[in-house]
Amino acid sequence: MGTFGIAIALLVLPIILENQIVCGKQIIYRLKKCDIYQGGWVYDPNSYPLYDSSLCPFLDHAFDCQKNGRADELYLKYRWQPYSCNLPTFDGEDFLERFRDKRILFVGDSLSLNQWRSLTCMIHATSPQSGYTIKRIGGSSTFTSKSHNVSLMLARNAFLVRIDQQRYGRVLKLDSIDPADGKLWKEYDVLIFDTWHWWLHASRKQPWDFIQDGKTLHRDMNRLVAYEKALKTWARWVDKNVDTKETKVFFQSISPSHWNASQWGYPEGRNCTAERKPLVVAYPRSKHPAEVILEKVLSDMSKPVVLLNVTGLSQLRKDGHPSIYGNGAHLGMDCTHWCLPGVPDTWNQLLYTELIRN
Repeated sequence: MGTFGIAIALLVLPIILENQIVCGKQIIYRLKKCDIYQGGWVYDPNSYPLYDSSLCPFLDHAFDCQKNGRADELYLKYRWQPYSCNLPTFDGEDFLERFRDKRILFVGDSLSLNQWRSLTCMIHATSPQSGYTIKRIGGSSTFTSKSHNVSLMLARNAFLVRIDQQRYGRVLKLDSIDPADGKLWKEYDVLIFDTWHWWLHASRKQPWDFIQDGKTLHRDMNRLVAYEKALKTWARWVDKNVDTKETKVFFQSISPSHWNASQWGYPEGRNCTAERKPLVVAYPRSKHPAEVILEKVLSDMSKPVVLLNVTGLSQLRKDGHPSIYGNGAHLGMDCTHWCLPGVPDTWNQLLYTELIRN
């Protein structure tokens, strides 16, 4: 462990000991006051990983880096430690009890899939006797705990706004939510949204031929402008259709990729390949313009939406991507998604913390 990690460990030791108590009123109060997104990664081989990938029956091949031949294990053993409090230990039984007879929906792209898979493995590991099923229909998958009647659904929706098939091609409509999607979203007790990475896809990788902005049809347009218009459409839908006293709404911030090793002071490297440890200090950067747009849209909403601000803490984890141990095992390079167990487990610990304190 580096000097920075030791310093943090010593700093938070009293908090860790204090927080061994059940999550009572004092702990909740402390969590409410704490910025859980400011902290550092601490090597913790006694508590991490949170589950054994070989024992999770729900894990995608693309995220199972150990099964795909990754031999190093350091990346599995880092815990996120906020500076001024301790995250509550994830307890699958408590999670299921809190959401007994409730429905939770992840809406987004493959990063949402990454997080959803992580959560199913975390719940299974800490409450293995509950009895689970997974059903897949089209772009949707539903994980159900039979003992608590809790369902976690993933709805693949990379842009949140509507794509229509017209006679002249596929049209991405920036000012329209698909009615079928809206109907689905209204049925859930917790909503976790995510969109960004697909806004960067171009040419044959983009799933649309035209962008419609109001009555104007474009072959293409500035992607940040399009992203902002789509987010505002989503925000208006939430403000109009969601009773946030009954339904908790979250939006996950941008998950960083690590394709350029020179950004973290390794000009000889090309990408995340062979990275074995987190960064201690984030490499210099200003906020990504998409982060700024997202935060502005959320702040302008009339309904409260919680930002799962995972960008900064995930930026430190250049070691956490599948690289060659992802899709197809050695057949491609992936510095965008995350190995499981891994970084998305922390995203879910932060989600769990937000659910407890809000």
